[in-house]
Amino acid sequence: MRILVTGATGFIGSRVASALHEAGHDVTCAVRKPAALQRGGLRYIEADFTRDLTPQIWEPRLQGIDVVVNAVGIIREHGAQSFEALHTAAPQALFTACAAQQVGRVVQISALGADDGARSRYHLSKKAADDFLLRTGVPATIIQPSLVYGAGGASATLFNTLATMPFAVQFGDGRQMVQPVHIDDVVAAITNAVQEEGVSMQRIALVGPDAVPFVQFLAMLRESMGLRRAWHICIPIGMARALAAAAGRLSRSPLDSESFAMLERGNTADVSGTRELLGRMPRGIKQFIRTDDAAAVRLAAQWRWLAPLLRLSLSAVWIWTAIVSAFVYPQAESYALLERVGIPAALMPVMLYGAALLDLAIGLAIFFVRRKWIWAVQLVVIGFYSILIAWKLPEFLWHPYGPILKNLPMLAAIWLLMESETR
Repeated sequence: MRILVTGATGFIGSRVASALHEAGHDVTCAVRKPAALQRGGLRYIEADFTRDLTPQIWEPRLQGIDVVVNAVGIIREHGAQSFEALHTAAPQALFTACAAQQVGRVVQISALGADDGARSRYHLSKKAADDFLLRTGVPATIIQPSLVYGAGGASATLFNTLATMPFAVQFGDGRQMVQPVHIDDVVAAITNAVQEEGVSMQRIALVGPDAVPFVQFLAMLRESMGLRRAWHICIPIGMARALAAAAGRLSRSPLDSESFAMLERGNTADVSGTRELLGRMPRGIKQFIRTDDAAAVRLAAQWRWLAPLLRLSLSAVWIWTAIVSAFVYPQAESYALLERVGIPAALMPVMLYGAALLDLAIGLAIFFVRRKWIWAVQLVVIGFYSILIAWKLPEFLWHPYGPILKNLPMLAAIWLLMESETR
């Protein structure tokens, strides 16, 4: 079959496109920047759901297409990428064009919760497209996945990170129910929906076999990674909602008031539709992380929260050193140390306050500069200070608090962050 996959660079769409190609189908991927994605025997064409909002734009792209899989979706709006455009207006234009071109089938990747009880703009925008598709008369299968877990997914990355933290946070009574499904089962189910004959005009909830509270889901992931049970912290539901609203002000935050409301509502369904579509039971949460992968998954997840903690602690050291040097430590004693190092009296104020200003600049740059050179600067500065002090002020080498030797773990931590730094 000739199949058009939209959202083919996304977490689900990219895997579905590859699976359909491996099954022997002729797959065309509609993406925003096709020139950068010529790979794997797939064909790419340009399409942008933020602006391709009329059927006339889509009709030429659908000539000769047998099946359309729409896998476009966002969890938070950003700039022109709105729920209205990506979830509703562009899909409606696409589905209208499918009807005009007599496309044999449309498989729409929606979301569990896009139903009559929907309240969030995310779910409502998905539901509007789903309902419109069913009214077009095009044979359609609407797949409604629950939380999707899989390597490389933003959700799995977040869940793994939360699961490895030393404290498990429970919101209110902790009854926020989830029923996560593995990405491999999602891809297999969508592939079957594309290839099965006689599947039309239906919604299928795609879920795993385990319906559990969210905090238990994280505990099960934690156990799969070989970690002991975490300490629990209970946050009153009102405070949790306020924190979610505050987090929503951060552009990169995965949490906001709407996503928290969706969590509160719950995300569960009967597993029978998934089992029927797969021809087997989907894998459970305890099978999400393979035993052979547990150590690597755990270390990667722990690094995602330990690295920012390490970055914060190093920044605090530099900033506090600057404050103490400039305003707290007795100036006369600082000048006495500088004199022993060999600094002329006329240059002492410049050296003292210049060094404090450098320390402050480094401390702030750790937060705002995402470049490897900021770590190289720290290595050079600390190395220079350490050698100079050991040479000119050797008593600090034998001090019981080890002020010079403590620079060694500092240097190791800085080197570690330098090697792992990305923009």
